[in-house]
Amino acid sequence: MSDIPGGPMESRPVHFIWILDVSFSMSGEKIGTVNYAIREAIPEMRAVAHDQPSAQLMVRVLTFSATPRWHVATPVPVEQFTWQEVGVDGGTNLGDALKAVARELETPPMPRRALKPVLTLVSDGQPLDEDWREGLKAIDATPWGRKAVRVAIAIGGDADRSVLQEFLANPELPVLDANSPKQLAAAIRWASTAAVKAASQPVVSGDSGSGGKQLAPAYAPPQLDDDDDDDVW
Repeated sequence: MSDIPGGPMESRPVHFIWILDVSFSMSGEKIGTVNYAIREAIPEMRAVAHDQPSAQLMVRVLTFSATPRWHVATPVPVEQFTWQEVGVDGGTNLGDALKAVARELETPPMPRRALKPVLTLVSDGQPLDEDWREGLKAIDATPWGRKAVRVAIAIGGDADRSVLQEFLANPELPVLDANSPKQLAAAIRWASTAAVKAASQPVVSGDSGSGGKQLAPAYAPPQLDDDDDDDVW
């Protein structure tokens, strides 16, 4: 009935990919807050998905340290998604992680009829691989990579914000600064909802993806209130 005029609209997938730095520098409170914040954001992601009947939100998770690993390799409908905690190990090799994501943005495995994917990169450091830009080029070389809604969260004062800004591919989009557990939780909560809303809008002619002017209103930076939080990274 979905192809009959006036019938129900067919939903199209929105692929949401967390790209999480799990290097040793993320030990302790940082990785603990990431685990807590993503787990707590899942109900909000479900609520946003429920309000977007034309979109089916599919979630997966890539972690990276010395090597990238698919923590959740197969896209899971957000209604069925449960968070399994991640741990830390190794260094910060970003390039291989981005190449792994790029392979998933080809068609196939991405379906032809989809909405813009969401790529959310979370890191507290600097890439150790000098050729990390090759991974970014691999993402940009895919049609879905160019269309993707991108979010970057910088944890603490050691995070290389210039790298995260390059990932965003648009100087008008802000890197979200998370300098405490409270700010990190707020940034993850925002990325889990606002970015999904932006991605759930159909791709239109002339939409150039994360670099397009059309997405700028969806990226109004959240208010990361920190008045009563003394624990600063």
